[in-house]
Amino acid sequence: MGNTKLTVGLVYGGKSGEHEVSLQTAFAVMNSFDYDKYEIIPFYISKQGLWKVGETLSAPYSEVEQLKLADATEDMGTALNVVFSALSGAEKAVDVMFPLLHGTYGEDGTIQGLFEMANIPYIGAGVLASSAGMDKVVMKKLFADAGLDQCEYCYFNISAWKRKSHELIMGVEDKLGYPVFVKPANLGSSVGISKASDKESLVKAIDFAFRYDTKVIIEEFVDAREVEVGVLGNDEPEASVPGEIVSSGEYYDYAAKYTDGKSQMMIPAPVDSEVADRLRESAITAFRAIEGSGITRADFFLRRSDGKILINEVNTMPGFTPYSMYPLLWRETGVSYRALLDRMIELALERYNFKQGLKYDNE
Repeated sequence: MGNTKLTVGLVYGGKSGEHEVSLQTAFAVMNSFDYDKYEIIPFYISKQGLWKVGETLSAPYSEVEQLKLADATEDMGTALNVVFSALSGAEKAVDVMFPLLHGTYGEDGTIQGLFEMANIPYIGAGVLASSAGMDKVVMKKLFADAGLDQCEYCYFNISAWKRKSHELIMGVEDKLGYPVFVKPANLGSSVGISKASDKESLVKAIDFAFRYDTKVIIEEFVDAREVEVGVLGNDEPEASVPGEIVSSGEYYDYAAKYTDGKSQMMIPAPVDSEVADRLRESAITAFRAIEGSGITRADFFLRRSDGKILINEVNTMPGFTPYSMYPLLWRETGVSYRALLDRMIELALERYNFKQGLKYDNE
C-alpha cells in the first residue's frame, strides 16, 4: 500500500429492506473519517446483490447518489478480487472491512463469514453474534439463559402455520391475550411489524410478517418506556449512558424511526442513577450472551406499572449516522463520532490479531 494510512473497505447497500438506510449511514461515515489516517475503498452492493468497487478515496463523496458507483464496473469478480486478494498471495488491498449493512445479508452473519473466509479484519460482531443477534427467537433464548427478564412470546414457522393455524392462534390468545405485536423473526428496522388487537387482525399480521421471513415471533404488549444502551468493546465491553425513545406513533415502527421525523430521543434518559446502572449492566450481559464484539445497541422496555427492566433485543450494527441513537449515546458518554470510528477499527484489528495466534491443528 506504500503509505502509513489504513485502507478501510466500506461495504454498504445490500439485499435488504434497509438498503437506503445503509446508504445514508455509509455517507455519514465516509464524511466523518479522518483522511489523514485512513483512505476508503467503497463497495456498493445493489438491491439485486451485485457488488461494485470504486476507486480508492482520499476525500469523501459530496452526494449520496455517488455511493452507487454508477461509473464503476459491474463485474462482481473485480470487487471480490479486492476482498480476497490476500488468499491469492497478493498484498492485501484492504486493511479492515467496515460492513455498514443493516438487516438481511448484512447483520445476520453472512457477510461476516465472507470476511472470515477472506482472512480479513472487519468491524463489528462476528458470525455467531451477528446471526444470533438477527434471529429474535434465538436471541431471546440466549437472554433467558443469561437470566435477563423479557416479555412473554410465541413463535412458529410458516409450515406450522399452514398446517395448524387455528391451533396456533388459540395458543397465542391463551398465552399472550391481546393486543400483541407480530414480527418477522429475522428482520431489522421494524420492517414487517404489526400490532394485532383481535383474531382477524392477528391472522392478517401473521400473513404480513411471513412476506419477510419463514419464521414469526409474537410478543405480548408491554406498556413501557423504550430505553436503549450502547455497548463498545471486545472482552471488556463498556456501556454508554441510556437514552430514551419517545415514539411519534403507537409504537416505534419503520416510519417512526426513519420517515416522519417526529420521534424524539432523550439522552441521557430521564431515569435515576440506580436504574441507569442496572440498564448498563443488563446491556453488557446481553452483549456477552450473544458473544458480542465491537459494537452493539441493547434495547429495553422499562415497564410503567412496576419499573421492571425487560430486554427487548440487541442490534449488532445499529444505525450509525451522527444523528442515530448509538453515536449520540456515546457522544453523551464522552466519545465523539470520529473517536468512535477510530475505536471500532482498533477493536476489529485487536480481535483479528488475537485470532491469528490461534491454532487449527495438533502440531
